[in-house]
Amino acid sequence: VQLQASGGGLVQAGGSLGLSCEASGTFVSINGMGWYRQALGKERELVAYIFRGGVTKYADSVKGRFTISRENAKNTVYLQMQSLKPEDTAVYYCTSNIRVRWGRDSSDFWGQGTQVTVSS
Repeated sequence: VQLQASGGGLVQAGGSLGLSCEASGTFVSINGMGWYRQALGKERELVAYIFRGGVTKYADSVKGRFTISRENAKNTVYLQMQSLKPEDTAVYYCTSNIRVRWGRDSSDFWGQGTQVTVSS
């Protein structure tokens, strides 16, 4: 199983960016999918998460500015970021809870990370 993230880059404060992450490989189901971020010198933190049924949760710091969505047919999760702030600067990691085989427990898989930089 691999998670391939794309998007990110450099944007000015107040701007928008979109991230996407596709899960590929051999598996039988994907449960939750989400995004974490890690700023320089800080611990990794949850940004947003979406469960298979569509229930979402967000970090307080991004509520109202970020939107997470998923496209099950494409095994892909998206993060639309608006009104970006310099404090949103971080490496963003996607994660998916995936069941590789029936009868086996699901596991969390991680993408490689993509840099988001917001200039003031």
